[in-house]
Amino acid sequence: MGVETLTFGCRLNIVESEALRVHAGADGRDRIVVNTCAVTAEAGRQARKAIRRIAREQPGAEIVVTGCGAEVETEAYAAMPEVSRLVGNGEKLRPEGWSPAGTGPGAVMAARAADPTRIAAVAGHTRAFVPVQNGCDHRCTFCVIPFGRGPSRSVPAAAVIAQVETIVAHGGREVVLTGVDLTAYGRDLSGSSLSLGALVRAILRAVPDLARLRLSSIDSVEADADLLAALAEEERLMPHLHLSLQAGDDLILKRMKRRHSRADAIRFCETARRLRPDLVFGADLIAGFPTETEEQFARSLDLVAECGLTHLHVFPYSPRPETPAARMPPVAQGAIRERAARLREAGAQALRRHLDAQVGRDLTVLAERGGMGRAEDFTPVRLAADTEPGTMRAVAIAAHDGGRLIAA
Repeated sequence: MGVETLTFGCRLNIVESEALRVHAGADGRDRIVVNTCAVTAEAGRQARKAIRRIAREQPGAEIVVTGCGAEVETEAYAAMPEVSRLVGNGEKLRPEGWSPAGTGPGAVMAARAADPTRIAAVAGHTRAFVPVQNGCDHRCTFCVIPFGRGPSRSVPAAAVIAQVETIVAHGGREVVLTGVDLTAYGRDLSGSSLSLGALVRAILRAVPDLARLRLSSIDSVEADADLLAALAEEERLMPHLHLSLQAGDDLILKRMKRRHSRADAIRFCETARRLRPDLVFGADLIAGFPTETEEQFARSLDLVAECGLTHLHVFPYSPRPETPAARMPPVAQGAIRERAARLREAGAQALRRHLDAQVGRDLTVLAERGGMGRAEDFTPVRLAADTEPGTMRAVAIAAHDGGRLIAA
């Protein structure tokens, strides 16, 4: 069997699951590694459900738990009889973390360097994800991820560029830079003045054969001048930004301990779209944060139109252990579900308007598996069934089905 992995959560976890296989299998033992997420209570529930299912289906299998859940909910996973051992987030990409002498969860808070991942591709993915940053120095009141990932730390630019060169040499067409707090990139690197925008420009200069460079979620208030300039000037930097907005009301943003205001978010979107008119925005939004009134929620709902958001990730608020928000007066569960549904419907309508505007246009699409592909602005496109994954095609858009474009 070797090493099997089951991954929950973010893109960073996906890449790390691929990278840790080498270390997890170095002793030649068969094991199943569950790489957990702790961003919501539901993520933890699903991971524990999967662990119990694996144990039923494969009795006697060695099940190892790692990821943010292992750091944040250590006792819950350690108490499961199905779990053989825990490997900490700070050790899972290092050989010593998988040895009998590994210290387990807890060491990540002392981490001071980001471990680069040296893989050419992730199985089953056409886009290649390159982690360039890990951890977070901020303390949003709803979030446990800084305690699961440790302090912010960046991968040196030379290592990032080498990784991108490897991916392109193996036929990769698109690279996605990812991290926990991506726009914090470079601040911790001794003697370096690199920012995320400077890193983007350095990659595009150093790897001219890279067809597409994309960013995962960013914090708009931390976007630097180089990043905005790259958006305006670099055609190979894709016109899609996913923003960590979370809410549209200033008092709720303050209670979340976010670093931007409603006006900051709107102003950033207006500025970025002026620099890159074809830019499409995604965003994370939380419904039902503690103390949120209907009027405050309405400001989040209005933000969809005011920022011109297209791709929404909506999270019903989920209290996380030991966070300040978990001690604030909660919103009723029924109201949280209803507000999340309204946000999702606003997102669906925004997406339909975007899709309507693409019909009749010619778009360049990177083909994925299953007859699907992505346009430059990340819009999904259904292609002819015989399209080879990894190929770039110019296609005419004939229609859409409400969730994706359909090529002629």
